Amino acid sequence: MSDAERPPRSTGNKIVRFAIVGLANTAIDLASFFLLLKLGVSPLPANIAAWFIAVTFSFAANGFWSFERNRAIRLHDAFLRFASLGGLISLGVSSLSIALFAGIAGVWPAKIGGVVVAAVLNFLAARWSIEGRLLK
Repeated sequence: MSDAERPPRSTGNKIVRFAIVGLANTAIDLASFFLLLKLGVSPLPANIAAWFIAVTFSFAANGFWSFERNRAIRLHDAFLRFASLGGLISLGVSSLSIALFAGIAGVWPAKIGGVVVAAVLNFLAARWSIEGRLLK
């Protein structure tokens, strides 16, 4: 069945798929972050590199499995939207969380707290960047 013949996924289905990809994405992000810290990279640069690895996986998985990609949006443009918003939301929130709370709570609680806060915002951002819409 081609994409055109397939009925659109419900928002609930997209949320479940997005959550599954998000769990895998979070595991990739945390594993990359852990590995980079073990290699001696300081927390903020490690966070940026881990985010880039994870956002690349997330775009591919969400673009081809979670959402129905709007073919009118070129793949390159969709990735730029996705990565830009991801940079503002995921990377921005997690880096801010590390910068503000690592000294108080520790690096890992700060990192995980940032990941949780960003997850909610990322659903809307991913939907807009891949499907070209926020609601419905």
